[in-house]
Amino acid sequence: MCEKIRCSWAGDLPIYVEYHDQEWGRPVHEDNKLFEMLILEGMQAGLSWITVLKKRKAFREAFDCFDPVKVSLYDEEKIQELLANEGIIRNRLKVAAAVANGKAFLKVQEKYGSFDKFIWGYVNYTPIRNHWKKMEDIPATTPLSDKISKDLKKIGFKFVGSTIVYAFMQATGMVNDHVTNCFVYQELDR
Repeated sequence: MCEKIRCSWAGDLPIYVEYHDQEWGRPVHEDNKLFEMLILEGMQAGLSWITVLKKRKAFREAFDCFDPVKVSLYDEEKIQELLANEGIIRNRLKVAAAVANGKAFLKVQEKYGSFDKFIWGYVNYTPIRNHWKKMEDIPATTPLSDKISKDLKKIGFKFVGSTIVYAFMQATGMVNDHVTNCFVYQELDR
């Protein structure tokens, strides 16, 4: 049996391989999942993605399955509870940003009908297909992630710099940044 060729960042840790194979770069259109990925990408700032992945189950429990309505209503007592939770990343600015993002997310849903409709509108509802041969060629930001970042900040989102936005775009399949010899790239290109 032939071994599957993957993007080099997937390595051989089962949690990373599964995330690479099953999630990263596959289009996401469900609002709560989009909210989850936006929050988790913000939580990753300054850390490695593996740190976030290992804590994802605890994050889901702590943040009410990333229900934006519930997260938007978190008060200081809930924030203190989260900051005491050893299962998650306990950074006050990031936790406060999650609450602010819950509020901003609801504003977007109210105005556009769904966050999905709003965010996917930036790519005309079709994933951008890149054709990178090696990981080193993949950018950390693009002019489009710069624009989305700026627009999200105007709405009230926090921890949505261009690098975080581009990572979100990659994770949710708005852009296919798997390298061209990766089996997932081939699947998504069909």
